Amino acid sequence: MFLSVFDMFKIGVGPSSSHTMGPMVAAARFLDKMRAAPFECHGLRASLHGSLAFTGVGHATDRATILGLAGFEPDTYDAEKAEETLARIQVSGKVHPANLPALCFNPKDDLRFDFGPSLPGHANGMILMATDAQGDVILQETYYSIGGGFVMTEAELAAGKDKDEGAPVPYPFKSAAEMLDMAQTSGKTIAEMKKANEIARGCLMSFTKGAARIWDVMNACIERGLTTEGTLPGGLGVKRRAKAIYDALMAERGMNLSAPHTINDWMSAYAMAVNEENAAGGQVVTAPTNGAAGVLPAVIRYWLDHVPGATPSRIDDFLLTAAAIGGLVKYNASISGAEAGCQAEVGSAAAMAAAGLCAVMGGKPEQIENAAEIALEHHLGMTCDPVRGLVQVPCIERNGLGAIKAVSAASLALRGDGTHFVPLDAVIETMRQTGQDMHEKYKETSLGGLAVNVPNC
Repeated sequence: MFLSVFDMFKIGVGPSSSHTMGPMVAAARFLDKMRAAPFECHGLRASLHGSLAFTGVGHATDRATILGLAGFEPDTYDAEKAEETLARIQVSGKVHPANLPALCFNPKDDLRFDFGPSLPGHANGMILMATDAQGDVILQETYYSIGGGFVMTEAELAAGKDKDEGAPVPYPFKSAAEMLDMAQTSGKTIAEMKKANEIARGCLMSFTKGAARIWDVMNACIERGLTTEGTLPGGLGVKRRAKAIYDALMAERGMNLSAPHTINDWMSAYAMAVNEENAAGGQVVTAPTNGAAGVLPAVIRYWLDHVPGATPSRIDDFLLTAAAIGGLVKYNASISGAEAGCQAEVGSAAAMAAAGLCAVMGGKPEQIENAAEIALEHHLGMTCDPVRGLVQVPCIERNGLGAIKAVSAASLALRGDGTHFVPLDAVIETMRQTGQDMHEKYKETSLGGLAVNVPNC
């Protein structure tokens, strides 16, 4: 099992990694399939299923699908160009992807929301079709957006998640127990093992540059959120709050007005800044998803700005350790809210952030595993019930609380010696089982919980 740092941390666009980035990636893959086809296509159709249908409009799945079929991809997304393209498609009823002829695609007729049962492979399913001049389907593929921007075809999903055809890595751990055993045997930290695996699949220079860019984009997202006011799109009228909180905190500095617990407000401001940007469709980094994108960068900023001795040179260790934990969660359970509720998103993010913070503050592997376990354990059972299908309520505040829990978990673990009662592997398996048992109305469908118990119009 190998999941790269750059699999866990993808640069993309809000508001959702599974509902926005995933469909855009799927559409790009389908265009490649069309380019390789031996016949000429004249039109396109798409149908969205399961959670992609129920919360698709709020999560901008329709926009993402349209733009993806027009040739847009998350890591090179240009917001201004996207708006121009959408307006043109509405008028012309055609998309113009590169190296393909103009293709008929009228979103009103050719993009369908199917509110029936989910497709069998995953709650986030979509079917993309190409048609001939008579409108008959001549090419079709089913895609599943499985969380965190990861996309698999129906065949790939059926082949199983064990499949890894890349070069061997020196430390191929598939569980936390294996990870700790390898750390003890090798004498290496979790970050050192993860880095060795990354280099085995790439090179040191590309890793160093890539990791630096991840943090640059994360931090730039925080800064935009801390300096932007206004109301978020979508119709709920949710006001951005991160800037006001940050401005108040800055004004209180040096005035002896701050209570010790005010540090929680700093963490919340950093996290909410990211998720307000995400809700507005801005550029974010999956960590491991868009809906949970604020937790990990908020903890890094907390560490850099508020913890004596913190140094940017250790950010790589933070990201490597966090990615190792995130990989274990994804491989053995899920990071998809549509599959396992918000415990799989904010819970996973808190576990990753707790592990990363524990690592850069001198924690040994056993303490790092303990930090991740504490953070994930205390998110078990958390539902995903976004009001009106928007990644705003309760998602934005939830990232702030996730960051606070992550820091508390790391602190508790550092106060101990690494021995503890519940192993991380057991918590990950419990999270998987809990997600399996959870009613679908609590798994990113907006059919239960807060989504139906608060006014949303």
